[in-house]
Amino acid sequence: MFLLKTRSSLPGFNLALGYTVFYLSLIVLIPLSLLFFKTSTMGWKEFWSVILDQRTLAAYRLSFGAALVASLINVVFGFLIAWVLSRYKFPGKRLVDAFIDLPFALPTAVAGIALTALYSSNGWVGQYLYKIGIHSSYSSLGITLALIFIGLPFVVRTIEPILQDLDPELEEAAASLGADRWQTFIKIIFPVLLPSVITGFSLAFARCIGEYGSVVFISGNMPGKTEIAPLLIMTKLEQYDYQGATAIAIVMLMVSFLILALTNFLQWYTGKRIGMK
Repeated sequence: MFLLKTRSSLPGFNLALGYTVFYLSLIVLIPLSLLFFKTSTMGWKEFWSVILDQRTLAAYRLSFGAALVASLINVVFGFLIAWVLSRYKFPGKRLVDAFIDLPFALPTAVAGIALTALYSSNGWVGQYLYKIGIHSSYSSLGITLALIFIGLPFVVRTIEPILQDLDPELEEAAASLGADRWQTFIKIIFPVLLPSVITGFSLAFARCIGEYGSVVFISGNMPGKTEIAPLLIMTKLEQYDYQGATAIAIVMLMVSFLILALTNFLQWYTGKRIGMK
């Protein structure tokens, strides 16, 4: 009796898998492992003193808090923009669609300078906000505005393809059974879109956490007030405090991993609830 060797349906699978593991190790795993290696040269007492310092904790709160607020705002308005672009035709639609991708192509430093000029006390928009007591630059509000700007495309481009592929017959069937538009949206459309909404939120949130260029100009960089965690890392690197910089980076890395793990779980759970594979 001969035993037939089972072969993969994909040609060159072993070679492709080996290349993938090598590439990920070279680009992702090895650099990240060096963070832990560099931080391991400092003692636990020094490590805890660095990551629990009042200045560091303030930077964490600002970075994660502003990223969370900006991502939640982007989910709401990004969903509306994706809905309009996928459901309606109007003059200038292609131009609006192109502007959505502008933060992808625009250098972050240019975006930061433009936002600072727009929202500063003598800017086109900021001069009116300052008159009513709203400090739109050199504050946490300015940081949030910058993060909204760079995170919006991630939400729109994640939700829009799902809306375009959504079968109109589902809505027609719901309407024929007596469901109004709100019931159709809540019970038919939104459950299908929920995994993509979670994905868009996680991508925007991850992008906002590590943002530096567009924030550093509009934040004012005041320690304990408007200093973000990436800027604090850069400050320690300029001071040749490599161990302190890697310690802060490891905390941000671990929190990011936890957020991504939670996001993947929510995607799996929502997909299972609506019968997606």
